[in-house]
Order: sequence, then C-alpha cells, then structure tokens
Amino acid sequence: MQIFDYIIAHYGWAGTTLIALLLILFFIQIYYHAVRYGKIAKYKNSKRKKRLNDAPPISVVIPLMSEDFGFIHERLPRFLQQRYEPGYELVIIFIGTNGDFYEELEAMRLQYSNLRISKLEYNPRFPISPKQAINLGIKSSMNNHIIISAANVTPSGDEWLAMMGKGFMRGEVVLGYTAIEQNAGLGSYMIRMSRMQTAMYWLADAVKGKIYNSSRSNFGLTKSVYFEANGFSHLNMNIGENDLFMAKVARRKNTSIVMTPKATVDERQWGGLGWWIAQLRYYGSASHLYPQWARNGVEWDLRSHILFFLVALAALIFMPLEVKIATALLLLIRFAVALHNAKAIAKRLGERAIGARYILFDIFHPLMMLYLRIKLIHKDPSAWK
Repeated sequence: MQIFDYIIAHYGWAGTTLIALLLILFFIQIYYHAVRYGKIAKYKNSKRKKRLNDAPPISVVIPLMSEDFGFIHERLPRFLQQRYEPGYELVIIFIGTNGDFYEELEAMRLQYSNLRISKLEYNPRFPISPKQAINLGIKSSMNNHIIISAANVTPSGDEWLAMMGKGFMRGEVVLGYTAIEQNAGLGSYMIRMSRMQTAMYWLADAVKGKIYNSSRSNFGLTKSVYFEANGFSHLNMNIGENDLFMAKVARRKNTSIVMTPKATVDERQWGGLGWWIAQLRYYGSASHLYPQWARNGVEWDLRSHILFFLVALAALIFMPLEVKIATALLLLIRFAVALHNAKAIAKRLGERAIGARYILFDIFHPLMMLYLRIKLIHKDPSAWK
C-alpha cells in the first residue's frame, strides 16, 4: 500500500494510470505473440490419429477464370510435374472461348495423360463464379480426395502434393498455406508479411481445433465432406469457398493442418500495396460473417497493439526519465518476442528473408488494417453475384 501511495505521490494519478495501462497492454501483447501465436510454430500434425495408412490418389481442381498464358507456360507445368506415387489427376475448369489459348491448353492435355480440361463458355450476361467452376471440377473428378488450388499460384516444389496428400492420412479436411511470391522492394516485403499475419490470425485458432478460415489456393477435402454439406454455402457471393465453407465443415476431429515449406504454394504478386489492399477488401467482404469469437481475437490483438504504441509514445514524451527508460525496454522486449515468433512461424510456412525489417511491418501493420476497416465500410460490390 505504501508503494502504491509513493507511486501516486511521485507520478500523480494521470502518470500512475498511464503506467498501469502500459503494463496491461504490454502483457496482452506478450500473450498474443508468445502464447497465442506461439502455438502455431509448435503444432505437430503427426500427433493426430491416422485415418488412412497410406496417402490416397488425389484430384487437384483449378478454376481458370481467364486466358492466362503465364499459367500455361510457367505454373501449369509445375502442377503436372509433382512426384506423387499414389497418382493424381489435374482437373482444370476453363471459363472462356475457343481460340489460341484453348488450343494451347489442349496441347498440354495431349502431352500429359493426367491432365483433364473442361470448358464452360464465357457469357458476360450470365457470369460463372469460381464456386460454380470448382463445383463442376469436384463433381467430374475421379478421386474421392480433392485439393483445390488456383491458376495464380505455383507449388513450392515437386513434393507439394505429396505433403498435402499425407495430410489426408490424418484428416478429411486438409489446410495448407499460400505465400506471396518474393519480389524486391519494401512494398513487396510488407505484402508478404501481411499475408503471413492474416494467416496467423486463423492458424492460431485452427491449431486449437476452431477453424473458420483457410488459404483459398491450397486446401483439400473429401467428396463425402463436400456432398454431406450440400456443397458450398453463401451462393450469393463470389467468395467464401475457403473461409465461410470451412467454418461450416471443418472441425477439430476431421481437420489436418500441414505446415511445412514443401506444402506451400506461392501466389503471383500482381501489383503493389494498392493492389494488396484491394485484395484484402475484396476477400474481407465476407469477414462480417465470421464467428464472433474469431473476429474478437483479431480485434483485441489489433486494438491492444495500437493502444500499446500510443501509450508508450505518451510515456516517452511526458513521463520522467526512469519511466522513459522502462518504456523503451518494454518496447524492445515486445519487438524481440514478436520478431522471434514471426521467424519461427515463417520457418514452418516457408516464408523467407524475414530479418529486422519485420519491425517496420510490426509498426505499420495496424495502420494498414485501420485503413482496410475504413475501406470495408463500403464493401466491394464485385464480391456478390
């Protein structure tokens, strides 16, 4: 009691309140980074009970929504050159018209016996959504175990499918990770770290068995899970096949999370930070339908993050020297814990070149998310059919 009276007498009620807030917010942030996110790097899928003794044959379904020659020449061969002993087929659902592009697709089909192509005629009056294309791919696939990917990603190597296939040995739903390709420049780095951070939000819950999201370009499920749920939900939206549908079908007992660099796919980076914010806004249009507990977990992290920095800044400006030194020490500890945890998770997911630049991302990420919240006041209309 005497210590408390001394602190009040020395710093006043305003200063004491500031110190108390600083400590509370510091421990909340340490909890998030050391405990909540720390469980991601420690997760071991191998501890789950096996449902299959061997990896099963797989059908990889890719909706191709436009004429993308880069997909044919650069990314498609990587999908077709996977080393997977049980065998697999690649099912492409092409939305377009006959022409040079389709002829090149057909040439690839003749070259690879495990490539199957279905074409739906493009009609601007009756647009086809990715969900509809995936529906056709799943229904026409030959195997019961399905991996859903995308035309804008590239497998990290020729063992990608082997790693995802092993995931089916321990679950009927398999979750992988999609990274953003590594380009030069700080903007590209911020985009890559933003992708990893958004994945950390849902992975932190997924490793505890509470699944509400997944990577939309790297997840799998069995046909039985798909048809028991009557297919995709929220058919009035062009999005939601990974998050809203996963919240419907994925559970602790049936979900296998594969976290290894070999199971990662790399998504093409089509632009800078403006493009990335537009992507987050588009897919974030479904976030208001997430479970309340999932939204609370993210919001508490972001809000405590912002408030901690603001309170620390106030302490550095207005408080006596000894409090400024203690505040600087708390900031350093929090940065060190966040960086250590980010590197551990990045190692599991295959993210590269994290480095000390992560501190810059750590500072600006809450501002990026605040800007995104403002943009989401008016949701992207193209997210709806």
